[in-house]
Amino acid sequence: MPMKTSSAGKVLIRTKARNSFLINQLATPGLGSLMAGRFIAGLGQLALALIGFGLILAWFVALMSQIYRQMNGDSSPQSVAWLGEAGAIVFAASWIWALLTSVSLLQEARANEPPIAPPRI
Repeated sequence: MPMKTSSAGKVLIRTKARNSFLINQLATPGLGSLMAGRFIAGLGQLALALIGFGLILAWFVALMSQIYRQMNGDSSPQSVAWLGEAGAIVFAASWIWALLTSVSLLQEARANEPPIAPPRI
């Protein structure tokens, strides 16, 4: 019995699952899940990835701002490392969630494959 199919009754095939896996792991977490029809998981993964990226970007801007102020002798340094660490953790969580979804997509595609008939002699 095949597992739950992805979007709108379409059967998930191995090539689509593989491509979704590659997009999820090598490009943007959540984008491959969306391509495979896992909309809730995909949107959650994409949201986490964007939040994590935003935190890392905020850390970088804060760090560069501090360096600029120090070069001009305006202020003493304050640690903003927590911002980058939080961003990395949130982004890693998104990536791990995308990995789990990708593995389930591959398993679903494998379960949807028709059985291989023995060769006729």
